[in-house]
Amino acid sequence: MSGRLPWHRRITAVLGAVPVAAAGAVFAAQSGGVLGIVAWVLAVVFGCALVWIVAGLSFRSLGYAERPDDLVITNGVFVRRLVVVPYGRMQFVDVSAGLLERWMGIATVRLHTAAAATDARIPGVPAAEAAQLRDRLARRGEARSMGL
Repeated sequence: MSGRLPWHRRITAVLGAVPVAAAGAVFAAQSGGVLGIVAWVLAVVFGCALVWIVAGLSFRSLGYAERPDDLVITNGVFVRRLVVVPYGRMQFVDVSAGLLERWMGIATVRLHTAAAATDARIPGVPAAEAAQLRDRLARRGEARSMGL
């Protein structure tokens, strides 16, 4: 994983908090005066600080391993998740990158299987490595396809 992933999450949180803070401040000014504005701004700052901390913790909890028969993905700060995707069950591998991700040079690798509930994604992979990972996983998936 790229060390830029926590910064991506932090910037996204701050960019999302700015319009929420502005709209809430207008509402608080109309109903609660200066005290309402101060309380609202403090709540937004507290929320951003919490996201800032959790972004660093969640980065440390992310990981993946390519094993001979399957791909293992781990994540989660408060609830630890372990997803195992057999190569033969992969339908296709998708690499996506939003505007901020492209600017930061990272991408998200997403594995699609027949099961709709499978959330096999690896965020924050450097863009060049993401393309190589996609190609490797696609080759392994084709080699181990389960007779479909």
